[in-house]
Order: sequence, then C-alpha cells, then structure tokens
Amino acid sequence: MDEKMPPLRLVGPEEASAAEIRDDRSMGNHMDKAELLVEILPYIQRWRGKVVVIKFGGNAMTDPSLAERFAEDVVLMHQVGILPLVVHGGGPQIGDLMARLGKEPEFRDGLRVTDAETLDIARMVLVGKVNREIVSSINIHGPLAVGVSGEDGGLITAAPRNPDLGFVGDVTSVDPTLLEKLFAEGLIPVMSTIGADSSGQAYNINADTVAGAVAQAMNAEKVVYLTDVEGLYGDVTDEGSLIRQISADELNSKIQTAEITDGMIPKAEACVRAVKNGVTSAHLVDGRIPHVALLEIFTDAGIGTMVSD
Repeated sequence: MDEKMPPLRLVGPEEASAAEIRDDRSMGNHMDKAELLVEILPYIQRWRGKVVVIKFGGNAMTDPSLAERFAEDVVLMHQVGILPLVVHGGGPQIGDLMARLGKEPEFRDGLRVTDAETLDIARMVLVGKVNREIVSSINIHGPLAVGVSGEDGGLITAAPRNPDLGFVGDVTSVDPTLLEKLFAEGLIPVMSTIGADSSGQAYNINADTVAGAVAQAMNAEKVVYLTDVEGLYGDVTDEGSLIRQISADELNSKIQTAEITDGMIPKAEACVRAVKNGVTSAHLVDGRIPHVALLEIFTDAGIGTMVSD
C-alpha cells in the first residue's frame, strides 16, 4: 500500500527554516553569477583575438594579494581568447636593492638616473627577479607565461635619452616578431624593460614608455596602466576631480603646461603617443583595486581615466 504524502504546508518567511533560507540565498547567488556571465559575453566576443597590453606596477605588484588577483585576471583574459601582454616595471624593488647596497637613488622628471652600477642592479632585479615572479604567479594556473626582456630577439632597440640620466634609454624601434610567435603558440608574454642599442649596450627604459611603444607595434586595442591612484585628476589635491575621459590632445596640453607632474609624466606621454599611433584607447586605472584589469576590460564605463584620440 502506498504511503500517503504529507499534506503541503505553506509558510511565511518568518516560519521558513534556516536550511530553506540558505537554499534561497544560494539560488540567488547562482542567478547573480549566471546574469554576470551573460552580461560579460558581449565583451568577450568584442575583445576575442585582440591584443591588450597591461603595464603592471605599483601596489598591484608589491602587494602579494593584489599580485595574485592580477595573475588570475591575465589567465582569465587568455582563456576567453583575449591576447594579454604584460609589461612590468620594478621601481620599488630596484630601490630596495639599491638601499641595501648603500646606493642613493636620484630621479629627474620621474626617471631614475642610471649609472653603470645602477644599470646592473636594474637588470638583476627586472630580468632575474621580478620577471620570474610574475611568470611563476601566472604559471600556477597552467604553463602559459613566458618571460622576455627587451634585449631578447632584438625586441627593443634603444638609444640614450639624455646624458644627464646615464643609461636611461628611449625606444627607437620595436620588433614584434618574438611576441607574435609567442602569441601564435598560445602563450602569454611577460616583458621586462631593458633594451639595447646596435652595439649591445643595455639601457633601462621606463616601463610606461615601453608599454605604449609595444602597444603601437602590436596594433593593440588597449593599453592599460595600473597606477597607485584612481586615474588622472583635474586637481591633484581634490580626489573628486577624477577625469573619466580625455582626448590625447587635451592630455598633451596638460603635459606641456606642467599640470602633469612627477611619475605621472611618462605615463601621460606614453598614453598620448599610443593613441596617436593607432592604439584605440589608453587607460589609467587604480591597481590597488582587486581585479581592476577585468573591470576595465569587461565594462563599458570602465574605471579610472580613458585617453582616446
């Protein structure tokens, strides 16, 4: 004989069991995640096969938790068909090693004065330490990242910027062949910013400058700069004056009138050159925000400051 089903009983929210409430919340969380996936699908389709250059530096690099989130962002971009190319600096790490060696750093217009000893320190830190750490953090998720230096394969040809700066270089040309081969093999290039001239003399090049130059050479869709501020401010003393969007000409005017100062100068100059030479947009975003690279890629409004032609 079949057992009788217990009668159905409708209850109000105040009578629902804790387990039922948890189930409802769990279902809501799943729905939120599903809606998020549907929301970002157009962005995945839009950016698939496009090169996005990301300049990695500042707190995003020195905070282990933020660095881990950044590696996850890069891997996710790769998995959905975007072609991320990481260009990194290492200023704080270079400064730390210089201090340990009793060497006092000197800066001019946001650039480190680099004598022969400082150049050796920069090469050791950028190529031998920082680059390997970033590659390792990405490769936790699979054998995806390959570290390269601007000296590898004639990638970056450099020339001295100013005798007063020592071995600080400017990019004279970028040969994208090596990077294109890495992309063709399904890999993620992670690039340190030491270049060399035709005689083999090495130069330390500002990572912001390199990111912009590489973005041009790779016909990148975007170049994204992770900074330690929200973006570009109309008034540096007023955090409410964040500029959401600015043209390259307007930004260049701010550079010429000295409204842009210190370490923001090479970033701003690189943004102007990039968008004036074929890169669709350049972005200054707050690297202190976890997953900021994904927020920039997968939203229309984005965050921070966008520079366009």
